[in-house]
Amino acid sequence: MIKKLVLSGRDEWLVARSGRIGGSDAASVVGLNPYRTNVELWEIKTGQREQEDISEKDYVKYGTDAEQHLRALFQLDFPQYKVMYEENNLWLNDDLPFAHASLDGWLEDPFGRLGILEIKTTNILKSMQKEKWDNRIPDNYYIQLLHYMMVLPDMKFAELKAQLKYDFSGEIFLQTKHYHIEREDVQDDIDYLEHAERVFWEKIQKKERPALILPEI
Repeated sequence: MIKKLVLSGRDEWLVARSGRIGGSDAASVVGLNPYRTNVELWEIKTGQREQEDISEKDYVKYGTDAEQHLRALFQLDFPQYKVMYEENNLWLNDDLPFAHASLDGWLEDPFGRLGILEIKTTNILKSMQKEKWDNRIPDNYYIQLLHYMMVLPDMKFAELKAQLKYDFSGEIFLQTKHYHIEREDVQDDIDYLEHAERVFWEKIQKKERPALILPEI
């Protein structure tokens, strides 16, 4: 059974999600998070490492504040979708007790199909960062979408809206990108991720340190 919780505030939401694997954790599980290894995540989930609080960092606050506006722009640009959102949402799946999903929004298309809306903002400081967005979704964000589709099997598609921000000597340029994923095209990847998360969660339960996964070069 799928349950959607709407928590009273951010503090309650943080507590509710701390004991499970979330979308932002999923890429670490499979070694595709450039900011946190699978071993570091395991240490956090087993209480051996403190999770850094980045909520007050400028780029995080910008993304949080911009989200509602970008969601509204998505609705204007894609009027064929019904866009829904509730703050501090948390979705649980009884078949996946180790996982949760917190969505930037959810959608209904003209055929009544449900989908996921994910919103990203990023500052482009180097050409290498921009290349990660060229005709593709960066690996860690792709895994995040797979995780949400894993938790929510009724979601048949996902839309990612990304705002890329460039600052050239104080002059701001914005580039918007949209990406669409159909579940049927990525089901094998969802299944692979589910298996990896189940194995990882078992290691958390047993406090058995996983082997470090190094990214491919």
